[in-house]
Amino acid sequence: MPSREPSDEELIARIAEHDVEAFDLLAARHERALARHIRGILRDDDAARDLVQEVLLRVWTHAGQWDGLGSPGRWLFRIATNLALNHLRTVRRRRERPLDLPTEVEGENDEHVPAWMIDDSSPRPDEAFALAEQRRLLRRLVDSLPDDKREVLQLVYEADMDIREAARTLGIPEGTVKSRLHSARQRLASEWRSIEPEWEDV
Repeated sequence: MPSREPSDEELIARIAEHDVEAFDLLAARHERALARHIRGILRDDDAARDLVQEVLLRVWTHAGQWDGLGSPGRWLFRIATNLALNHLRTVRRRRERPLDLPTEVEGENDEHVPAWMIDDSSPRPDEAFALAEQRRLLRRLVDSLPDDKREVLQLVYEADMDIREAARTLGIPEGTVKSRLHSARQRLASEWRSIEPEWEDV
C-alpha cells in the first residue's frame, strides 16, 4: 500500500522544525503555481522567478508564523501577492524619482542648459514638490485601509488587474471584490476631503 502524501498543514509544521525534506516537498507542490501567479501580476518572467525564491525563503524562515487559519496554499499566495505588489511599487518609485539636478553654477547662462530642463510644460519646482507630497499623503491613506480593502485596491490599481483576475487571485467572489473596492474608494475619498483644508493651508 503506497504511503499517504503529507498534507500542506503537516509540511508547514515540519518546516517550522527546519525539516528540509518537508520544505522540498512543499516547494515542489506549489512552485509552479506561485510562478504563474506572480508572473500574472508582474508580466516579468525574470522578476517572477526571483520572487518565487523569495516566497520560499519566507516560508522556510517564517513557517512558525502560519496561524492555521485558511489553507497553507492561500498563505503562500498571500505572501506572493504582497511581494509582487511591493516589487511593483519599488519599480514605480524608480520611474517617478526626480532627477537630482546640479546646483546652479555662478556665471552659467541658459545656453548650457538642455532644452528639456527648461521646458515650459514641465512643472515648476514648487508644483513638483506639491505633487510629491500629495502622492505621499495618498499612500499613507491607502496604507491605513483594512487589509482586505487595501489588498483589492492594490491588485486593481497597482497590479492593473480587472475584477475577475483580482477575484481569482484572492480566491473570493467577484461581487466581494467589487464591494471591497467600492468601500475602499469611498473611504479614501472621505479621508482625502478631510485633509484637503490642511493641505490647502500648507
